[in-house]
Amino acid sequence: MALGPRLDLRQSQSLVMTPQLQQAIKLLQLSNMELDAFIDQELERNPLLEREDSDRADTPDAPEPEQAAPTSEPEPMLDGQTAGSAEDSMDVDYDNLYNNDSASDQPDSEAFGQWSASGGRHDFDDGDTNFDQMMAESISLRDHLVAQLNMDIADPADRLIGLHLIEMLDETGYLSGDIAEIAAKLDCPIETVEAVLKRVQRFDPAGIFARSLKECLALQLIEKNRLDPAMAALLDNLEMLARRDMAGLIKVCGIDSEDLAEMIGEIKALDPKPALRFDHAVTHTVVPDVLMRRTPDGAWLVELNSDTLPRVLVNSRYYAKVSGHSLSREEKTYLSERYQSANWLVKSLHQRATTILKVATELVRQQDAFFRLGVQHLKPLVLRDIAGAISMHESTVSRVTSNKYIATPRGIYELKYFFTQAIGSADGGDAHSAESVRHRIKSLIDAEGRDVLSDDRLVEILKGEGIDIARRTVAKYREGMNIPSSVQRRREKALGG
Repeated sequence: MALGPRLDLRQSQSLVMTPQLQQAIKLLQLSNMELDAFIDQELERNPLLEREDSDRADTPDAPEPEQAAPTSEPEPMLDGQTAGSAEDSMDVDYDNLYNNDSASDQPDSEAFGQWSASGGRHDFDDGDTNFDQMMAESISLRDHLVAQLNMDIADPADRLIGLHLIEMLDETGYLSGDIAEIAAKLDCPIETVEAVLKRVQRFDPAGIFARSLKECLALQLIEKNRLDPAMAALLDNLEMLARRDMAGLIKVCGIDSEDLAEMIGEIKALDPKPALRFDHAVTHTVVPDVLMRRTPDGAWLVELNSDTLPRVLVNSRYYAKVSGHSLSREEKTYLSERYQSANWLVKSLHQRATTILKVATELVRQQDAFFRLGVQHLKPLVLRDIAGAISMHESTVSRVTSNKYIATPRGIYELKYFFTQAIGSADGGDAHSAESVRHRIKSLIDAEGRDVLSDDRLVEILKGEGIDIARRTVAKYREGMNIPSSVQRRREKALGG
Protein backbone atom coordinates (compact mmCIF):
# COMPACT_ATOMS: atom_id res chain seq x y z
CA MET A 1 0.00 0.00 0.00
CA ALA A 2 1.52 3.28 -1.15
CA LEU A 3 1.97 6.08 1.35
CA GLY A 4 1.64 9.67 0.25
CA PRO A 5 0.13 13.02 1.14
CA ARG A 6 -3.44 13.74 0.15
CA LEU A 7 -6.17 16.26 0.92
CA ASP A 8 -9.50 15.08 2.40
CA LEU A 9 -12.64 17.15 2.98
CA ARG A 10 -14.83 16.02 5.86
CA GLN A 11 -18.01 17.33 7.43
CA SER A 12 -18.57 17.03 11.17
CA GLN A 13 -20.63 18.59 13.91
CA SER A 14 -19.31 19.63 17.30
CA LEU A 15 -20.35 21.76 20.21
CA VAL A 16 -18.41 24.98 20.62
CA MET A 17 -18.14 26.58 24.02
CA THR A 18 -18.55 30.29 23.28
CA PRO A 19 -17.32 32.88 25.79
CA GLN A 20 -20.94 33.80 26.48
CA LEU A 21 -21.85 30.21 27.25
CA GLN A 22 -18.81 29.87 29.49
CA GLN A 23 -19.96 32.93 31.40
CA ALA A 24 -23.49 31.54 31.77
CA ILE A 25 -22.16 28.28 33.18
CA LYS A 26 -19.83 30.12 35.52
CA LEU A 27 -22.67 32.29 36.85
CA LEU A 28 -24.79 29.22 37.46
CA GLN A 29 -22.36 27.70 39.94
CA LEU A 30 -21.39 30.87 41.81
CA SER A 31 -22.68 31.42 45.32
CA ASN A 32 -24.66 34.59 45.94
CA MET A 33 -21.61 36.26 47.52
CA GLU A 34 -19.37 35.25 44.62
CA LEU A 35 -22.01 36.46 42.17
CA ASP A 36 -22.15 39.84 43.87
CA ALA A 37 -18.37 40.18 43.57
CA PHE A 38 -18.53 39.14 39.90
CA ILE A 39 -21.19 41.77 39.19
CA ASP A 40 -19.01 44.43 40.81
CA GLN A 41 -16.16 43.48 38.47
CA GLU A 42 -18.44 43.65 35.42
CA LEU A 43 -19.74 47.06 36.49
CA GLU A 44 -16.18 48.36 36.60
CA ARG A 45 -15.36 46.92 33.17
CA ASN A 46 -18.55 47.81 31.32
CA PRO A 47 -19.75 51.44 31.24
CA LEU A 48 -23.15 50.34 29.91
CA LEU A 49 -23.98 48.36 33.05
CA GLU A 50 -25.40 49.80 36.24
CA ARG A 51 -27.07 48.53 39.39
CA GLU A 52 -30.66 49.61 39.79
CA ASP A 53 -30.01 51.02 43.26
CA SER A 54 -26.80 52.86 42.39
CA ASP A 55 -26.68 56.66 42.46
CA ARG A 56 -27.13 58.22 39.04
CA ALA A 57 -25.63 61.57 38.26
CA ASP A 58 -28.13 63.98 36.71
CA THR A 59 -25.98 64.86 33.71
CA PRO A 60 -26.48 64.65 29.93
CA ASP A 61 -23.77 61.98 29.76
CA ALA A 62 -25.61 59.71 32.17
CA PRO A 63 -29.26 59.43 31.12
CA GLU A 64 -31.58 57.15 33.02
CA PRO A 65 -31.16 53.51 32.02
CA GLU A 66 -34.10 51.96 30.30
CA GLN A 67 -33.46 48.20 30.32
CA ALA A 68 -33.40 46.17 33.51
CA ALA A 69 -32.16 42.66 33.97
CA PRO A 70 -35.18 40.50 34.72
CA THR A 71 -33.48 38.99 37.72
CA SER A 72 -36.14 39.66 40.29
CA GLU A 73 -37.74 36.43 41.29
CA PRO A 74 -40.23 34.79 38.90
CA GLU A 75 -43.69 34.01 40.18
CA PRO A 76 -43.54 31.86 43.33
CA MET A 77 -43.87 28.17 42.66
CA LEU A 78 -46.65 26.46 44.58
CA ASP A 79 -46.81 22.81 45.51
CA GLY A 80 -44.18 21.43 43.18
CA GLN A 81 -44.87 23.61 40.16
CA THR A 82 -41.77 24.58 38.24
CA ALA A 83 -40.55 27.78 36.71
CA GLY A 84 -40.41 28.26 32.99
CA SER A 85 -37.68 26.41 31.15
CA ALA A 86 -34.29 27.99 31.20
CA GLU A 87 -32.51 28.61 27.96
CA ASP A 88 -31.20 25.47 26.28
CA SER A 89 -27.75 27.02 26.13
CA MET A 90 -27.50 26.62 29.90
CA ASP A 91 -28.17 22.90 29.82
CA VAL A 92 -25.18 21.33 28.14
CA ASP A 93 -23.09 18.31 29.07
CA TYR A 94 -19.68 19.73 29.81
CA ASP A 95 -17.25 18.95 32.54
CA ASN A 96 -17.12 21.71 35.08
CA LEU A 97 -14.82 24.33 33.54
CA TYR A 98 -14.49 26.32 36.73
CA ASN A 99 -13.07 25.20 40.04
CA ASN A 100 -15.17 25.69 43.14
CA ASP A 101 -12.18 26.42 45.30
CA SER A 102 -14.16 28.79 45.96
CA ALA A 103 -22.23 31.82 77.45
CA SER A 104 -19.59 33.92 78.39
CA ASP A 105 -22.05 36.14 80.27
CA GLN A 106 -22.92 33.53 82.91
CA PRO A 107 -23.20 34.91 86.45
CA ASP A 108 -20.48 32.57 87.68
CA SER A 109 -17.92 34.33 85.50
CA GLU A 110 -17.60 37.08 88.08
CA ALA A 111 -15.72 34.61 90.23
CA PHE A 112 -12.76 34.78 87.89
CA GLY A 113 -12.11 38.46 87.38
CA GLN A 114 -8.35 37.92 87.51
CA TRP A 115 -8.39 35.69 84.47
CA SER A 116 -7.12 37.10 81.22
CA ALA A 117 -9.86 38.59 79.10
CA SER A 118 -8.88 36.30 76.31
CA GLY A 119 -9.13 33.16 78.41
CA GLY A 120 -6.81 31.02 80.47
CA ARG A 121 -4.48 28.19 79.57
CA HIS A 122 -1.47 30.51 79.70
CA ASP A 123 0.31 28.30 82.22
CA PHE A 124 0.55 25.23 80.00
CA ASP A 125 3.97 24.32 78.77
CA ASP A 126 2.73 22.47 75.72
CA GLY A 127 4.73 22.39 72.55
CA ASP A 128 1.59 22.01 70.47
CA THR A 129 -0.07 25.14 71.82
CA ASN A 130 1.39 27.50 69.22
CA PHE A 131 0.48 25.15 66.41
CA ASP A 132 -3.08 24.90 67.70
CA GLN A 133 -3.22 28.66 67.94
CA MET A 134 -2.11 29.08 64.33
CA MET A 135 -4.63 26.52 63.16
CA ALA A 136 -7.39 28.20 65.12
CA GLU A 137 -6.54 31.55 63.57
CA SER A 138 -6.77 30.14 60.06
CA ILE A 139 -10.25 28.63 60.31
CA SER A 140 -13.50 29.61 61.89
CA LEU A 141 -14.95 27.94 64.95
CA ARG A 142 -17.91 26.73 62.91
CA ASP A 143 -15.72 25.07 60.27
CA HIS A 144 -13.61 23.44 62.98
CA LEU A 145 -16.68 22.01 64.71
CA VAL A 146 -18.45 20.94 61.52
CA ALA A 147 -15.36 18.97 60.47
CA GLN A 148 -15.41 17.11 63.80
CA LEU A 149 -19.16 16.60 63.53
CA ASN A 150 -18.82 14.97 60.12
CA MET A 151 -16.06 12.70 61.40
CA ASP A 152 -17.62 11.72 64.73
CA ILE A 153 -21.35 11.50 64.01
CA ALA A 154 -22.58 9.47 61.05
CA ASP A 155 -26.27 9.33 61.91
CA PRO A 156 -28.00 12.01 59.79
CA ALA A 157 -30.58 12.90 62.43
CA ASP A 158 -27.91 13.37 65.10
CA ARG A 159 -25.72 15.29 62.68
CA LEU A 160 -28.61 17.62 61.90
CA ILE A 161 -29.10 18.24 65.62
CA GLY A 162 -25.37 18.86 65.94
CA LEU A 163 -25.49 21.48 63.19
CA HIS A 164 -28.27 23.30 65.02
CA LEU A 165 -26.23 23.19 68.23
CA ILE A 166 -23.25 24.69 66.40
CA GLU A 167 -25.41 27.50 65.08
CA MET A 168 -26.54 28.20 68.66
CA LEU A 169 -23.01 28.94 69.91
CA ASP A 170 -21.91 32.44 70.76
CA GLU A 171 -18.44 33.73 69.93
CA THR A 172 -17.00 32.46 73.23
CA GLY A 173 -18.24 28.90 72.68
CA TYR A 174 -21.26 28.84 74.99
CA LEU A 175 -24.75 27.78 73.98
CA SER A 176 -26.75 30.96 73.61
CA GLY A 177 -30.22 29.39 73.51
CA ASP A 178 -32.40 26.66 74.93
CA ILE A 179 -31.98 23.22 73.41
CA ALA A 180 -35.76 22.81 73.72
CA GLU A 181 -35.98 25.16 70.73
CA ILE A 182 -34.03 22.66 68.63
CA ALA A 183 -36.22 19.78 69.79
CA ALA A 184 -39.33 21.74 68.84
CA LYS A 185 -37.96 22.78 65.44
CA LEU A 186 -36.91 19.23 64.49
CA ASP A 187 -39.88 17.45 66.09
CA CYS A 188 -37.65 15.19 68.17
CA PRO A 189 -37.51 14.37 71.90
CA ILE A 190 -35.43 16.73 73.98
CA GLU A 191 -33.61 13.65 75.33
CA THR A 192 -32.27 13.07 71.81
CA VAL A 193 -30.90 16.60 71.68
CA GLU A 194 -29.35 16.11 75.13
CA ALA A 195 -27.64 12.93 73.93
CA VAL A 196 -26.14 14.70 70.91
CA LEU A 197 -25.10 17.62 73.12
CA LYS A 198 -23.12 15.25 75.34
CA ARG A 199 -21.30 13.94 72.27
CA VAL A 200 -20.40 17.33 70.83
CA GLN A 201 -19.27 18.54 74.25
CA ARG A 202 -16.30 16.19 73.76
CA PHE A 203 -15.18 18.16 70.70
CA ASP A 204 -12.14 20.40 70.55
CA PRO A 205 -11.67 22.95 72.05
CA ALA A 206 -12.41 21.48 75.45
CA GLY A 207 -15.24 23.26 77.23
CA ILE A 208 -17.19 23.99 74.06
CA PHE A 209 -21.02 23.78 74.06
CA ALA A 210 -21.25 24.60 77.76
CA ARG A 211 -24.35 26.27 79.18
CA SER A 212 -22.61 27.84 82.16
CA LEU A 213 -19.14 28.63 83.41
CA LYS A 214 -19.39 25.70 85.80
CA GLU A 215 -20.16 23.29 82.96
CA CYS A 216 -17.41 24.78 80.77
CA LEU A 217 -14.79 24.18 83.46
CA ALA A 218 -16.18 20.74 84.27
CA LEU A 219 -15.87 19.65 80.64
CA GLN A 220 -12.22 20.69 80.58
CA LEU A 221 -11.53 18.89 83.85
CA ILE A 222 -13.24 15.75 82.54
CA GLU A 223 -10.91 15.82 79.54
CA LYS A 224 -7.94 15.95 81.93
CA ASN A 225 -9.49 13.25 84.15
CA ARG A 226 -9.40 15.68 87.08
CA LEU A 227 -13.08 16.01 87.97
CA ASP A 228 -13.07 14.25 91.33
CA PRO A 229 -15.67 14.84 94.11
CA ALA A 230 -13.60 17.59 95.72
CA MET A 231 -13.21 19.46 92.42
CA ALA A 232 -16.93 19.02 91.69
CA ALA A 233 -17.73 20.55 95.08
CA LEU A 234 -15.45 23.48 94.27
CA LEU A 235 -17.28 24.06 90.98
CA ASP A 236 -20.60 23.93 92.82
CA ASN A 237 -19.43 26.78 95.04
CA LEU A 238 -17.72 29.22 92.69
CA GLU A 239 -19.48 32.12 94.40
CA MET A 240 -17.55 31.26 97.58
CA LEU A 241 -14.33 31.42 95.57
CA ALA A 242 -15.36 34.86 94.30
CA ARG A 243 -15.80 35.98 97.92
CA ARG A 244 -12.45 34.35 98.79
CA ASP A 245 -14.17 32.29 101.46
CA MET A 246 -11.32 29.80 101.73
CA ALA A 247 -12.46 28.43 105.09
CA GLY A 248 -15.89 27.67 103.68
CA LEU A 249 -14.39 25.99 100.61
CA ILE A 250 -12.11 23.81 102.74
CA LYS A 251 -15.17 22.67 104.65
CA VAL A 252 -17.48 21.94 101.69
CA CYS A 253 -14.71 20.27 99.66
CA GLY A 254 -13.39 18.21 102.57
CA ILE A 255 -9.75 19.08 101.89
CA ASP A 256 -6.92 21.02 103.53
CA SER A 257 -5.62 24.45 102.53
CA GLU A 258 -2.73 23.04 100.52
CA ASP A 259 -5.04 20.92 98.36
CA LEU A 260 -7.40 23.87 97.92
CA ALA A 261 -4.59 26.09 96.66
CA GLU A 262 -3.59 23.40 94.17
CA MET A 263 -7.18 23.00 92.96
CA ILE A 264 -7.63 26.74 92.52
CA GLY A 265 -4.43 26.79 90.48
CA GLU A 266 -5.86 24.09 88.22
CA ILE A 267 -9.09 26.05 87.79
CA LYS A 268 -7.21 29.22 86.85
CA ALA A 269 -5.26 27.31 84.20
CA LEU A 270 -8.49 26.45 82.38
CA ASP A 271 -10.05 28.54 79.62
CA PRO A 272 -13.37 30.18 80.58
CA LYS A 273 -13.96 31.27 76.96
CA PRO A 274 -12.69 28.38 74.84
CA ALA A 275 -13.76 29.73 71.45
CA LEU A 276 -12.09 33.13 71.59
CA ARG A 277 -8.85 31.80 70.12
CA PHE A 278 -10.63 31.08 66.83
CA ASP A 279 -10.84 33.58 64.00
CA HIS A 280 -14.43 34.78 63.98
CA ALA A 281 -13.78 37.28 61.22
CA VAL A 282 -13.75 34.57 58.56
CA THR A 283 -17.22 33.39 59.50
CA HIS A 284 -19.85 34.50 57.01
CA THR A 285 -23.55 34.37 57.63
CA VAL A 286 -25.26 32.09 55.14
CA VAL A 287 -27.86 34.00 53.16
CA PRO A 288 -30.30 31.53 51.58
CA ASP A 289 -30.87 31.72 47.83
CA VAL A 290 -34.30 30.11 48.11
CA LEU A 291 -37.08 30.57 50.65
CA MET A 292 -39.88 28.14 51.41
CA ARG A 293 -42.86 28.26 53.72
CA ARG A 294 -46.19 26.55 54.15
CA THR A 295 -49.29 28.16 52.67
CA PRO A 296 -52.68 28.20 54.45
CA ASP A 297 -53.83 25.22 52.35
CA GLY A 298 -50.83 23.13 53.47
CA ALA A 299 -48.80 23.36 50.25
CA TRP A 300 -45.22 24.61 50.06
CA LEU A 301 -44.46 28.06 48.70
CA VAL A 302 -41.01 28.14 47.08
CA GLU A 303 -39.53 31.43 45.92
CA LEU A 304 -36.19 33.08 45.31
CA ASN A 305 -34.69 35.40 47.89
CA SER A 306 -34.77 38.82 46.22
CA ASP A 307 -31.94 39.99 48.49
CA THR A 308 -29.52 37.66 46.69
CA LEU A 309 -30.60 38.61 43.16
CA PRO A 310 -28.56 41.49 41.71
CA ARG A 311 -30.72 43.73 39.56
CA VAL A 312 -28.57 45.01 36.73
CA LEU A 313 -29.51 47.67 34.19
CA VAL A 314 -28.33 48.06 30.60
CA ASN A 315 -28.20 51.73 29.68
CA SER A 316 -29.51 51.53 26.12
CA ARG A 317 -30.15 55.26 25.85
CA TYR A 318 -26.58 56.04 26.77
CA TYR A 319 -25.41 53.47 24.22
CA ALA A 320 -27.59 55.06 21.51
CA LYS A 321 -26.34 58.54 22.32
CA VAL A 322 -22.66 57.63 22.34
CA SER A 323 -22.88 55.47 19.22
CA GLY A 324 -24.45 58.42 17.40
CA HIS A 325 -21.27 60.41 17.75
CA SER A 326 -18.39 60.28 15.33
CA LEU A 327 -16.35 57.29 16.49
CA SER A 328 -13.35 55.45 15.17
CA ARG A 329 -13.66 51.84 14.07
CA GLU A 330 -11.98 50.64 17.26
CA GLU A 331 -14.34 52.71 19.40
CA LYS A 332 -17.39 51.40 17.57
CA THR A 333 -16.16 47.83 17.97
CA TYR A 334 -15.52 48.34 21.68
CA LEU A 335 -18.94 49.93 22.25
CA SER A 336 -20.71 47.17 20.34
CA GLU A 337 -18.90 44.46 22.30
CA ARG A 338 -19.74 46.12 25.62
CA TYR A 339 -23.40 46.39 24.63
CA GLN A 340 -23.59 42.74 23.59
CA SER A 341 -21.76 41.68 26.75
CA ALA A 342 -24.14 43.69 28.94
CA ASN A 343 -27.22 42.18 27.32
CA TRP A 344 -25.79 38.67 27.60
CA LEU A 345 -25.08 39.19 31.28
CA VAL A 346 -28.67 40.32 31.83
CA LYS A 347 -29.91 37.22 30.04
CA SER A 348 -27.55 34.91 31.95
CA LEU A 349 -28.65 36.32 35.31
CA HIS A 350 -32.26 35.66 34.44
CA GLN A 351 -31.42 32.12 33.33
CA ARG A 352 -29.55 31.53 36.59
CA ALA A 353 -32.45 32.71 38.72
CA THR A 354 -35.00 30.67 36.79
CA THR A 355 -32.87 27.52 36.86
CA ILE A 356 -32.22 27.74 40.62
CA LEU A 357 -35.93 28.12 41.30
CA LYS A 358 -36.79 25.24 38.99
CA VAL A 359 -34.33 22.85 40.67
CA ALA A 360 -35.23 23.96 44.21
CA THR A 361 -38.94 23.54 43.57
CA GLU A 362 -38.47 19.99 42.34
CA LEU A 363 -36.26 19.19 45.33
CA VAL A 364 -38.96 20.40 47.70
CA ARG A 365 -41.58 18.37 45.85
CA GLN A 366 -39.54 15.17 46.01
CA GLN A 367 -38.44 15.68 49.64
CA ASP A 368 -41.89 16.65 50.92
CA ALA A 369 -41.86 13.88 53.56
CA PHE A 370 -38.59 15.17 54.99
CA PHE A 371 -39.96 18.67 55.48
CA ARG A 372 -43.21 17.39 56.98
CA LEU A 373 -42.02 14.45 59.09
CA GLY A 374 -38.28 14.79 59.73
CA VAL A 375 -34.88 13.50 58.71
CA GLN A 376 -35.77 9.83 59.02
CA HIS A 377 -38.04 10.35 56.00
CA LEU A 378 -35.29 11.79 53.80
CA LYS A 379 -35.82 10.30 50.35
CA PRO A 380 -32.81 8.88 48.48
CA LEU A 381 -32.03 11.17 45.56
CA VAL A 382 -29.32 11.42 42.95
CA LEU A 383 -28.76 14.21 40.45
CA ARG A 384 -30.36 12.10 37.75
CA ASP A 385 -33.70 12.05 39.60
CA ILE A 386 -34.01 15.82 39.61
CA ALA A 387 -32.50 16.26 36.15
CA GLY A 388 -34.96 13.81 34.60
CA ALA A 389 -37.97 15.37 36.30
CA ILE A 390 -37.23 18.88 35.00
CA SER A 391 -35.58 17.91 31.68
CA MET A 392 -32.14 19.21 32.50
CA HIS A 393 -28.73 17.61 32.38
CA GLU A 394 -27.15 16.29 35.58
CA SER A 395 -24.20 18.67 35.21
CA THR A 396 -26.59 21.62 35.27
CA VAL A 397 -28.30 20.34 38.42
CA SER A 398 -24.90 19.79 40.01
CA ARG A 399 -23.88 23.38 39.36
CA VAL A 400 -27.18 24.74 40.62
CA THR A 401 -27.00 22.84 43.91
CA SER A 402 -23.39 23.82 44.62
CA ASN A 403 -23.07 26.61 47.21
CA LYS A 404 -26.80 27.36 47.10
CA TYR A 405 -28.89 27.33 50.27
CA ILE A 406 -32.58 27.03 51.02
CA ALA A 407 -34.31 28.37 54.14
CA THR A 408 -36.91 25.86 55.36
CA PRO A 409 -39.06 25.55 58.47
CA ARG A 410 -36.45 23.04 59.72
CA GLY A 411 -33.46 25.30 59.15
CA ILE A 412 -31.13 26.38 56.36
CA TYR A 413 -29.61 23.64 54.19
CA GLU A 414 -27.33 23.48 51.21
CA LEU A 415 -29.28 22.10 48.27
CA LYS A 416 -26.76 19.26 47.96
CA TYR A 417 -27.76 18.01 51.41
CA PHE A 418 -30.83 16.38 49.90
CA PHE A 419 -28.89 14.03 47.63
CA THR A 420 -28.20 10.78 49.49
CA GLN A 421 -27.22 7.24 48.65
CA ALA A 422 -30.11 4.85 48.02
CA ILE A 423 -30.65 1.46 49.66
CA GLY A 424 -32.81 -0.97 47.71
CA SER A 425 -36.24 -2.12 48.82
CA ALA A 426 -36.73 -5.78 49.68
CA ASP A 427 -40.26 -5.80 48.27
CA GLY A 428 -39.47 -3.92 45.08
CA GLY A 429 -41.00 -0.68 46.35
CA ASP A 430 -39.42 2.71 46.86
CA ALA A 431 -35.76 2.77 47.85
CA HIS A 432 -34.57 4.07 51.20
CA SER A 433 -31.94 6.73 51.76
CA ALA A 434 -28.69 5.61 53.36
CA GLU A 435 -29.14 8.24 56.04
CA SER A 436 -32.61 7.02 56.99
CA VAL A 437 -31.24 3.44 57.17
CA ARG A 438 -28.43 4.58 59.50
CA HIS A 439 -31.02 6.31 61.63
CA ARG A 440 -33.10 3.10 61.81
CA ILE A 441 -30.07 0.97 62.75
CA LYS A 442 -29.17 3.36 65.55
CA SER A 443 -32.78 3.41 66.78
CA LEU A 444 -32.90 -0.39 66.93
CA ILE A 445 -29.62 -0.60 68.86
CA ASP A 446 -30.61 2.19 71.24
CA ALA A 447 -33.85 0.36 72.03
CA GLU A 448 -32.32 -3.07 72.57
CA GLY A 449 -32.63 -4.61 76.03
CA ARG A 450 -30.44 -7.30 77.54
CA ASP A 451 -30.84 -9.29 74.32
CA VAL A 452 -28.27 -7.57 72.12
CA LEU A 453 -28.99 -7.43 68.39
CA SER A 454 -26.29 -8.93 66.17
CA ASP A 455 -25.63 -7.56 62.70
CA ASP A 456 -27.37 -10.61 61.21
CA ARG A 457 -30.42 -9.96 63.38
CA LEU A 458 -30.42 -6.30 62.31
CA VAL A 459 -30.41 -7.42 58.67
CA GLU A 460 -33.44 -9.64 59.35
CA ILE A 461 -35.35 -6.82 61.04
CA LEU A 462 -34.55 -4.36 58.27
CA LYS A 463 -35.56 -6.82 55.57
CA GLY A 464 -38.80 -7.35 57.45
CA GLU A 465 -39.33 -3.60 57.15
CA GLY A 466 -38.70 -3.70 53.40
CA ILE A 467 -35.04 -2.61 53.45
CA ASP A 468 -32.76 -4.83 51.38
CA ILE A 469 -29.31 -4.51 52.92
CA ALA A 470 -26.26 -6.74 53.32
CA ARG A 471 -24.74 -7.61 56.69
CA ARG A 472 -21.43 -5.98 55.78
CA THR A 473 -23.30 -2.76 54.99
CA VAL A 474 -24.97 -2.87 58.40
CA ALA A 475 -21.56 -3.39 59.99
CA LYS A 476 -20.10 -0.48 58.02
CA TYR A 477 -22.90 1.87 59.05
CA ARG A 478 -22.68 0.72 62.68
CA GLU A 479 -18.93 1.26 62.81
CA GLY A 480 -19.34 4.63 61.11
CA MET A 481 -21.58 5.68 64.01
CA ASN A 482 -18.98 4.45 66.54
CA ILE A 483 -21.34 1.75 67.82
CA PRO A 484 -19.50 -1.31 69.23
CA SER A 485 -20.13 -4.82 67.92
CA SER A 486 -22.82 -7.00 69.49
CA VAL A 487 -20.12 -8.92 71.40
CA GLN A 488 -18.75 -5.72 72.93
CA ARG A 489 -22.20 -4.38 73.74
CA ARG A 490 -23.15 -7.66 75.41
CA ARG A 491 -19.97 -7.56 77.50
CA GLU A 492 -20.62 -3.95 78.52
CA LYS A 493 -24.17 -4.77 79.57
CA ALA A 494 -22.92 -7.71 81.63
CA LEU A 495 -20.33 -5.56 83.39
CA GLY A 496 -22.94 -2.89 83.99
CA GLY A 497 -25.15 -5.35 85.76
